[in-house]
Amino acid sequence: MTVRLHTLPNGFRIATEHMPGLKSASVGVWINAGGRHETEAQNGVAHFLEHMAFKGTGRRSARAIAEAIEDVGGYMNAYTSREATAYYARVLQQDVPLALDVIGDILRNPAFAAAEIESERGVILQEIGQALDTPDDIVFDWLQEVAYPNQPLGRSILGPAEKVAGFSRDDLTAFVAQHYGPGSMVLAAAGAVDHDAIVRQAEALFGDMGPREKTGPVWPGQFAGGERREIKTLEQVHFTLALEAPNYRSPEIYHAQVYANALGGGMSSRLFQELREERGLCYTIFAQTGAYEDTGMTTIYAGTSAADIGDLARTTIDELKRAATDMSEAEVQRARAQMKAGMLMGLERPSNRAERLARMLAIWDRVPPIEEVVAKIDAVTVADVRAFAERTASGAGAALALYGPAEKAPMLDELKERLAA
Repeated sequence: MTVRLHTLPNGFRIATEHMPGLKSASVGVWINAGGRHETEAQNGVAHFLEHMAFKGTGRRSARAIAEAIEDVGGYMNAYTSREATAYYARVLQQDVPLALDVIGDILRNPAFAAAEIESERGVILQEIGQALDTPDDIVFDWLQEVAYPNQPLGRSILGPAEKVAGFSRDDLTAFVAQHYGPGSMVLAAAGAVDHDAIVRQAEALFGDMGPREKTGPVWPGQFAGGERREIKTLEQVHFTLALEAPNYRSPEIYHAQVYANALGGGMSSRLFQELREERGLCYTIFAQTGAYEDTGMTTIYAGTSAADIGDLARTTIDELKRAATDMSEAEVQRARAQMKAGMLMGLERPSNRAERLARMLAIWDRVPPIEEVVAKIDAVTVADVRAFAERTASGAGAALALYGPAEKAPMLDELKERLAA
């Protein structure tokens, strides 16, 4: 497999990876603009904009956009994260030019018709309502909010209903003007792709965009920590705990990821074995480490009963402490193997390959070889993981969010004291 890169004179970047034997391809444009690039008044507009991309252009109606891709058996979608917005399609090899043409059309010529804005506003408000009715979804938004209070990184990607209800066409076009410059865009394609043909089409679609300076987040991410508990009559308490972790450029990011994987990355992990298998305190429990440009956090989630929430929370803390002293070579080796296998298996899909191209260019301005990443994972030692666990236990910021019958749940200060003891 060969990664090829090209940058247009205006700063628009193109990355492709040919995957021999495939008859399909994944293509898309990733923009380095997401929820954390919004001002408080704009909260939710990046996601609203993503929805509006499929609601018509100067050349195609909303129906024509859908039919153009589905008539050839393809699939098209988009998503908004805190640091990026992506518009992508999966099509057969011969339909790659069509997919790129549609993506270019929705990005360069959005109609933003008044009727479509009102229609999609209702859809997004329904999406917000659905999230509020999904405890193991909304609790993560609350955890993010208390981890990063009063800053864009802590706000919901969907935005509050009252702001979404007021967004206008001018709000959408203003965000595009601010953040959708060619220097903030990456066209990534993987699978049955022809690099030179994609470059030629990208030049035709995006080459006339005027150069523009990249825009960064409106506020740096600063993990502060805090607590939120919403008491409600549910079957379970949804427990989430966040601990400050490195950003994605830090050399310690691999230490943090191996640590989280050993703690709660699978059925053999410490938290799963101790809290579910040995004590029967929960059905679902996991840990993961996520990272941003300037910060990150290790997150633990579990669902448990009102009667067991105290034992679950305190036992979780005890396992975090224990990892600093007795994390074993076998556990670290297993966590490394799971990380490598998960990454390599995932990269057998062209959509994951394309996303990796875009993400690596956004982070590093290059695409590191897979072998380089594998080597960094393999380089993580037991001493590295224990040292990271010790620093996490003794000094990392912490945040706690609970939803459900959480009256008996310990307070965050109690958990922090137990962790540092």
